[in-house]
Amino acid sequence: MTNDITGKVALVTGGSRGIGAETSRVLAANGARVAVNGRDRAAIDAVVADITERGGTALAVPADVTDEDQVAAMRERIESELGQVEILAAFAGGAGAPAPTAELGAARWREVVESDLTSVYLTVSAFLPAMVERRGGAIVTMSSAAGRRPSRANAAYAAAKAGVVMFTRHLAAEVGEYGVRVNCVAPSAVLNERMRRFMSDEQLDGLAASHPLGRIGLPEDVAQAVLYLVSDASSWVTGVTLDLTGGRVTA
Repeated sequence: MTNDITGKVALVTGGSRGIGAETSRVLAANGARVAVNGRDRAAIDAVVADITERGGTALAVPADVTDEDQVAAMRERIESELGQVEILAAFAGGAGAPAPTAELGAARWREVVESDLTSVYLTVSAFLPAMVERRGGAIVTMSSAAGRRPSRANAAYAAAKAGVVMFTRHLAAEVGEYGVRVNCVAPSAVLNERMRRFMSDEQLDGLAASHPLGRIGLPEDVAQAVLYLVSDASSWVTGVTLDLTGGRVTA
């Protein structure tokens, strides 16, 4: 538990399930007032209901964060109902399923880059001016082990996630003088619904064994790292990409 984010307004994009949902819960459990974003209204409503049942404060803010107008409308609603965002976890994205580069196609390339890189820019650019004006804020972006070294993920996803790393470093250097910190998390295999659905127990055991710590990551592993990066415990940390890989060092 940390007390220094109590009462602060946080936004988590991609908060409908998995890492985003758990990050929303962890921030709320530590006193933040959390806006939970996603495109699946029922899913984000469920996350908000879970948070409020536990005594936390949360607001469902459905929006497609690849759409600049929807991001602007989401910002206006959050500021109206909760206040200005002081903690931003830009986690929306995905679409890393393997595909041969020669078969990926221009349309799919653009779709993945929009989902995993442009969405981060649009979200950050909407909330950054208020942080700069207030001279304070904490931003955490989401990369992936696939953006740190070659993997089975498709090339568009790898390029987008590598772009998130450099965007983070560039932005951290740019806005540090205003007291805004910008860091990134880059998880390896984290257990999710898709893995449970499509991988056998034997495959999951093999994946776990490939990590020096002997297990697959859990959403709470990432959420706790995010809590550190947005809290005063990391007040002298910015521009960092934290590889959350169970010992499979990627950089």
